[in-house]
Amino acid sequence: MTRTNASLIGFSAVALWSLLALFTVASAPVPPLQLSALTFAIGGVLGLVWLWVRGDLKALRAVPLKAYVFGTLGLFGYHFLYFTALRLAPPAEAGLICYMWPLLIVVFSGLLPGETLRKGHILGAMLAFLGAGLIVAGGLSGVSGAITGYAIAFVAALTWAGYSLGSRRMKAVPTAAVAVYCLATAILSGVAHLATEITVWPGSSLGWLAILGLGLGPVGLAFYTWDIGVKGGDIQLLGTASYAAPLLSTLVLVVAGLASASLSLALAAALITGGAVLAARAGRQA
Repeated sequence: MTRTNASLIGFSAVALWSLLALFTVASAPVPPLQLSALTFAIGGVLGLVWLWVRGDLKALRAVPLKAYVFGTLGLFGYHFLYFTALRLAPPAEAGLICYMWPLLIVVFSGLLPGETLRKGHILGAMLAFLGAGLIVAGGLSGVSGAITGYAIAFVAALTWAGYSLGSRRMKAVPTAAVAVYCLATAILSGVAHLATEITVWPGSSLGWLAILGLGLGPVGLAFYTWDIGVKGGDIQLLGTASYAAPLLSTLVLVVAGLASASLSLALAAALITGGAVLAARAGRQA
């Protein structure tokens, strides 16, 4: 597979993540860890079915245990920290801090073998980060304490950036292993849910459809396509393009009537697009 094709497949994960907020809202009142357990279970089964159809289940036996541990800790760790941060701190601000992971990917990817970090990558990532900030924090005034929540949100950003960059270094591990990552994450999320939350099931068919949609897309297929992208594509461009996720997510909410269009949204779109263009040009120069 060419670098360009791998990058395009990686971009599809960003598009799928744009549906995360809409489906999550529709899945209420299911608590976050229970939702994580259900959706990751669907994503894991999806992967196993795909492998069974292709006759590649045997590929899972060749994956070293340390790869399974790494992938599971990455998926479960990020989502556990993300949900915890949003409980302890104002969700919008905590979400913005969590979304520092694309910037961290772009900056630290320059340390990977065969990669070069250029000024365009850094400038593009910073412009895109400003655009994401306008979406998440637009219209907010004042930030209450919750320092612990903000610190956990930053650790979450480090966790996902580390998972993505680590996956890049583990190119020999097949994407098939993501199915096991998802199933293990579902089990850990289920245990954490039983220990900390009260079980609440969806109250309507729409809620169940939202959970199914999450498991098939943003918390399912997206992790497989992201794995292909970070292992074989332009990881610096992927990191910058990831800032489109909050933009696309907001546009989806606007279309669904759950958010309002605004001038700040248009400005955010310009910043994110400009940042991606700068990063893409820097990548071609490298």
